[in-house]
Amino acid sequence: MVATLFISSVAQAAPLKIGYSDWPGWVAWQVAIEKGWFKEAGVDVKFDWFDYSASMDAFAAGKIDAVTVTNGDALVTAAGGAKNVMIIVTDYSNGNDMIVGKPGIKTLKDLKGKKIGLELGLVEHLLLLNGLEKVGLKETDVTIVNTPTNNTPQALASGDLAAIGAWQPNSGEAMKRVPGAKPIYTSADEPGLIYDVLTVSPSSLSSRRADWEKVVKVWGKVVTYINDPKTQPDAVKIMSARVGLKPEAYLPFLKGTRLLTLDEGKAVMVKADGFKSLYGSSKIVDDFNVKSGIYKKPQDLNRAIDPTLVNK
Repeated sequence: MVATLFISSVAQAAPLKIGYSDWPGWVAWQVAIEKGWFKEAGVDVKFDWFDYSASMDAFAAGKIDAVTVTNGDALVTAAGGAKNVMIIVTDYSNGNDMIVGKPGIKTLKDLKGKKIGLELGLVEHLLLLNGLEKVGLKETDVTIVNTPTNNTPQALASGDLAAIGAWQPNSGEAMKRVPGAKPIYTSADEPGLIYDVLTVSPSSLSSRRADWEKVVKVWGKVVTYINDPKTQPDAVKIMSARVGLKPEAYLPFLKGTRLLTLDEGKAVMVKADGFKSLYGSSKIVDDFNVKSGIYKKPQDLNRAIDPTLVNK
């Protein structure tokens, strides 16, 4: 009995492990880490820094309790067997995700019959299809070249592609390498197409729910600190240092990310159709994933999203 109690107390004392990566809405957590806000809130949290795809692999392998991903990639991860529950919407992409055209490509219509480099099945693929539909084109009107997002700047510079799809900092790097290249469609043209979330394993959420509620409250503090003009310079200094950039270089990335307060997150986590709702957006992504053959069966969004922690 004593041994059982000891093991239980050790397990309870273990820190919550969260994987995060290079996206402003997730680098934002660095502010809370450095300010000691988790300790103040009474919760032990350990953040592990990853490349984006590696963070999902670590979550799937059970090495971390939670991971920061897009809502679409949360569904892909679940379909692959690593069930997860989205508990916070940290932000939505507001321009940082983009289709970048080489010089001479001025609109999406100019891509007809051309090659576009992007990572098949990820959000830029969906962003492209969303934009093409608006200008009366279909996926079959273009040729998509499967290109890892990190390689898109080099791919555009090689001259073989008319455009690439990537998020910052890759999209910005592509424009640096190819003078005259510019965004022809971005996530700012369809707010809510790409929500970014903190998603948790069901077992961790069930056994440590009170601790996850504390994490949610800390997020509210983070957004307030970043958005306040008085404290934003300090926040940007912390965030830019995490990714090895100068604050002035990082600030534009922050502007392309619409961080959500807890109240705004609460409004987004209401069941509704369309991109203004996490449920509606996730349904669109889920349909895209099934149609694209990324996975076969639609995901259960009622199990994939838990708004009760934010509502509390």
